[in-house]
Amino acid sequence: MIFNAGELTLVEYGNNDTLGSVRTEFMNPHLISVRINERCQRGTEDNKKLAYLIDIKTIAIVDLIGGYNIGTVSHESRVDWLELNETGHKLLFRDRKLRLHLYDIESCSKTMILNFCSYVQWVPGSDVLVAQNRNSLCVWYNIEAPERVTMFTIRGDVIGLERGGGKTEVMVMEGVTTVAYTLDEGLIEFGTAIDDGNYIRATAFLETLEMTPETEAMWKTLSKLALEARQLHIAERCFSALGQVAKARFLHETNEIADQVSREYGGEGTDFYQVRARLAMLEKNYKLAEMIFLEQNAVEEAMGMYQELHRWDECIAVAEAKGHPALEKLRRSYYQWLMDTQQEERAGELQESQGDGLAAISLYLKAGLPAKAARLVLTREELLANTELVEHITAALIKGELYERAGDLFEKIHNPQKALECYRKGNAFMKAVELARLAFPVEVVKLEEAWGDHLVQQKQLDAAINHYIEARCSIKAIEAALGARQWKKAIYILDLQDRNTASKYYPLVAQHYASLQEYEIAEELYTKGDRTKDAIDMYTQAGRWEQAHKLAMKCMRPEDVSVLYITQAQEMEKQGKYREAERLYVTVEEPDLAITMYKKHKLYDDMIRLVGKHHPDLLSDTHLHLGKELEAEGRLQEAEYHYLEAQEWKATVNMYRASGLWEEAYRVARTQGGANAHKHVAYLWAKSLGGEAAVRLLNKLGLLEAAVDHAADNCSFEFAFELSRLALKHKTPEVHLKYAMFLEDEGKFEEAEAEFIRAGKPKEAVLMFVHNQDWEAAQRVAEAHDPDSVAEVLVGQARGALEEKDFQKAEGLLLRAQRPGLALNYYKEAGLWSDALRICKDYVPSQLEALQEEYEREATKKGARGVEGLVEQARHWEQAGEYSRAVDCYLKVRDSGNNGLAEKCWMKAAELSIKFLPPQRNMEVVLAVGPQLIGIGKHSAAAELYLNLDLVKEAIDAFIEGEEWNKAKRVAKELDPRYEDYVDQHYKEFLKNQGKVDSLVGVDVIAALDLYVEQGQWDKCIETATKQNYKILHKYVALYATHLIREGNSAQALALYVQHGAPANPQNFNIYKRIFTDMVSSPGTNCAEAYHSWADLRDVLFNLCENLVKSSEANSPAHEEFKTMLLIAHYYATRSAAQSVKQLETVAARLSVSLLRHTQLLPVDKAFYEAGIAAKAVGWENMAFIFLNRFLDLTDAIEEGTLDGLDHSDFQDTDIPFEVPLPAKQHVPEAEREEVRDWVLTVSMDQRLEQVLPRDERGAYEASLVATSTGVQALPCLITGYPILRNKIEFKRPGKAANKDNWNKFLMAIKTSHSPVCQDVLKFISQWCGGLPSTSFSFQ
Repeated sequence: MIFNAGELTLVEYGNNDTLGSVRTEFMNPHLISVRINERCQRGTEDNKKLAYLIDIKTIAIVDLIGGYNIGTVSHESRVDWLELNETGHKLLFRDRKLRLHLYDIESCSKTMILNFCSYVQWVPGSDVLVAQNRNSLCVWYNIEAPERVTMFTIRGDVIGLERGGGKTEVMVMEGVTTVAYTLDEGLIEFGTAIDDGNYIRATAFLETLEMTPETEAMWKTLSKLALEARQLHIAERCFSALGQVAKARFLHETNEIADQVSREYGGEGTDFYQVRARLAMLEKNYKLAEMIFLEQNAVEEAMGMYQELHRWDECIAVAEAKGHPALEKLRRSYYQWLMDTQQEERAGELQESQGDGLAAISLYLKAGLPAKAARLVLTREELLANTELVEHITAALIKGELYERAGDLFEKIHNPQKALECYRKGNAFMKAVELARLAFPVEVVKLEEAWGDHLVQQKQLDAAINHYIEARCSIKAIEAALGARQWKKAIYILDLQDRNTASKYYPLVAQHYASLQEYEIAEELYTKGDRTKDAIDMYTQAGRWEQAHKLAMKCMRPEDVSVLYITQAQEMEKQGKYREAERLYVTVEEPDLAITMYKKHKLYDDMIRLVGKHHPDLLSDTHLHLGKELEAEGRLQEAEYHYLEAQEWKATVNMYRASGLWEEAYRVARTQGGANAHKHVAYLWAKSLGGEAAVRLLNKLGLLEAAVDHAADNCSFEFAFELSRLALKHKTPEVHLKYAMFLEDEGKFEEAEAEFIRAGKPKEAVLMFVHNQDWEAAQRVAEAHDPDSVAEVLVGQARGALEEKDFQKAEGLLLRAQRPGLALNYYKEAGLWSDALRICKDYVPSQLEALQEEYEREATKKGARGVEGLVEQARHWEQAGEYSRAVDCYLKVRDSGNNGLAEKCWMKAAELSIKFLPPQRNMEVVLAVGPQLIGIGKHSAAAELYLNLDLVKEAIDAFIEGEEWNKAKRVAKELDPRYEDYVDQHYKEFLKNQGKVDSLVGVDVIAALDLYVEQGQWDKCIETATKQNYKILHKYVALYATHLIREGNSAQALALYVQHGAPANPQNFNIYKRIFTDMVSSPGTNCAEAYHSWADLRDVLFNLCENLVKSSEANSPAHEEFKTMLLIAHYYATRSAAQSVKQLETVAARLSVSLLRHTQLLPVDKAFYEAGIAAKAVGWENMAFIFLNRFLDLTDAIEEGTLDGLDHSDFQDTDIPFEVPLPAKQHVPEAEREEVRDWVLTVSMDQRLEQVLPRDERGAYEASLVATSTGVQALPCLITGYPILRNKIEFKRPGKAANKDNWNKFLMAIKTSHSPVCQDVLKFISQWCGGLPSTSFSFQ
């Protein structure tokens, strides 16, 4: 073998050419097997084979002589060992799962022969196989029968095979010793002999063995090979050994023939034709034997063979083919033999083939085969005519329960009744239904049900469904669909049933969809079946808690839902499924239970997550609580995390301090505690050490100075003094100062004084005594240690005197301290202006003038006392003749608590200015005083002031603001008429703003009406407008009607026009049309109770049409449209009147049908629905079916938004329009649409109605005004709307007529029922048509 770059090349010694080459990546010797002429076999010269791996799971086997692939084995797992046997006919391979497989190259069959195979090897020089399975040694002596294996129990591992000296041994390592297991050499030899084709040697060997299953398999193999090799004596011996006596005897006779021929003629006796024919017979190949006999013209022998085998048909066929003279004799013999052996059936077939029908039938009946007799009779007409024979056959068929064949026979002789009975008994339902459709249509439904029942018994549930549907057995159809697992079909059938019937089946279908995990469909089905609880259980079992909860909240009480979920969650918790339990708790809004669960199991992270989500306000407290628990358990690192999450770094520090872990405490304080926290911790750490150790620590941390400050700030003065003494002597005075301040706070003033002086801060001691008003001590220290502070001591003493109201003492002290300014300020603050002026005059004369001005300002600010001062000052100026200053003083008076005084002062200012001041100044004062008087409600006084200076507009404005309208009008009228309109306009605005519409009516009626409209006081508006002219009235009627229509109250809008008439104003046309549209579209109007609504609409439209005749719009398209609307309203009113009288129900139905010709103005779906229902009610089912079918098409078109798909074939040649507006919405409720759909479906399945509209004598649709054949248009009847073809009653107004029969029927109904609504219809017809025709009936 040569391997290079993925290519394997084989070279045979002594041969210059390569034997072959293949591509493979696997060069392991266990994965390549080559066999080159290792064991020669009979008939084979060269035998060279190669097996190798193409990939890890695919083995290829190559014939190296021919260079072609003779086999490919694809395996499901990796192959780790393979080997061909010596002859190259078998391949062994093992996969990674230690499964041993045998592959037969000739048959391409693969067999798994051993599991857990740890060792495998072919025995050299044979096809015997040895393998190990755990503690078993397995030996296959005959590899052709791999199921036959010989097993030995061993205690070790097989390590090899040794063959020599006439024996074969398997070497097994058991512990440290090697044990040899000897194989049966005879069995090995047998296999070798077979492979070499030495059958005599094989026979001799087998004869030495006892009969065992292995031996039996070898005898069978040898018998087969001996027959193939024509070694008949050996084959005979094999069959004898196997106990197959018949074959052995047959072969013995054959051997005698062969031996005799061989003796007589020489050569191989096995080639003699009799020997070959007998061998073919042995293999049951009788045709081959026949051919061999006939080739030798041994016809008699061929016939004899068949006769011996009782194969008479083949025997007679040979005789016929060869024209044998004994043919007839053979046939008679055959027939006699059949009769003797009681084979009447075959005898009958023989007679039938010979054309004797009666004899054949007789034999068939005798053999108990009436079906064959019936088949024969059915094919021959002359036999059918024999009544007695047919009856005999049918009786036999029925007796033998061959009902279907009996039915065929009865049907053939035209006896459908009996045929149907037989078909029914024989469950031949297809034939029964076909026959019943023709002969007994009433029975079809029962037969379909019986057919379904039969199919159910036969477990053919799928097929039964349609038959039950045909039989209208819905429940059986549902049960069959469920049994057949036709779930979609079951749902379809259930949806067509009523709720009570379907409710018990929906859950069964739902369970199926739940098992498929199609939960949404299952939920819908459970809901339809009123089994919502099952749907909840389904979601619960599937772990879909959100959907289960959503559904549960719809149908269960919240507390029941909570109990269900909490119980389930507790189960999950027991199973350790904490996440699932949490989801359940949270779903029922019980997160606290989930938090408790996590706490109980010490899953603190999940606990914190839930608290953060559901109780964020408690998150810090929870962290703190957990920190304390963990600290108590000694889990300090975890406790630190929770303390820090709770932002309680101090607790962390204290925890580490308590445990003596100062470094950890310092770390936490430094990272978490802000700028100074770590310093405090370092200080405490140092304090715990003390002395030199503390100094070294603080120096290391760079916090020595800060520690001294901190000790002093925290009153640890001994430690502070110790640190400063050891390392920071310059800090000692600072420590003394802080100690002094501490002593001061403690009230130890003498000790504090000494410390202040030691710190070099005597002034602080002075201030301390000043603060405590110990003036003697303060002065003593100041004089001894800080002379500059003496003045401050005096000032402080003065402040104390001031607090005690001892002003003289304070003044003396301040003057001693040379602070006269302070004395001045204290007098000002105390309001002692005289003393202040005195001090100022004596010590600070430069500030005297400014002080006097300040004094005046203060007087002005002081309320009443200040005002009195101003008034006094003004009087003083007035008496002194300083009128301008007096006026200014009077104008400054502002006293909100005394309007009377302020008014007097302002009036006085105005009086003085008018009398004594120039005009310009006079005007300024009046313009200033006027608004202030108005501001305090003195409008008249302000107006009089303005009039004094001829300020007319300002005076008018003052009166208007004071709502003194008469005075304002009088001033305008007398002094300046230009302002009369100005006053009137303001008066109107005032009335509008105040909502005094009644007063406004007298001033401006249009404005008043508009205000009524704005305020929504429509009744008052219309009432007021009624008192005005017709045009104004109808303007506001139209506005009100528009408002009502927008509010969806068209009926009230109609009532407006009933009350006030309908003018022919083009701008009102849309209102009339909208009222008409809303009325014809509104629900609940197809009844007797709706008469008055329709009568109101009819009367308004009649009034409108009468007004249009007199207007410029006469005969316009709008006029024509309103005339059509009037006709429609008349039909509707007449229909409602007719519905109140039982004997007029056909009139009402005809009116509904007549309205269909006006569907361009009516909701088309509503019109067809009402016409269909009316026709159905009076029994016109054809018409009802067509109209309601059209209604269903229209409802579908409305859903789709287009009428393009409508089929108009039913309404060809009628005056029912095709082009109609598509309604924007459905006008008939869903429930009523479903009823119609069910009725139409039922009627269409019955197929008893003819889908054609009724026609009259014109050959046209009976309700059509136009005859399509002639184009002549008939007048519609005023009572029914149908065309008048004869017996016409004409009215005075042209174009108005009635059918005499309908008219008389209507009059008779009025006479018998005294219906007031019918009388009202008659009254309207009289008005509309110019009187009634002359009849004996008179309308009261």
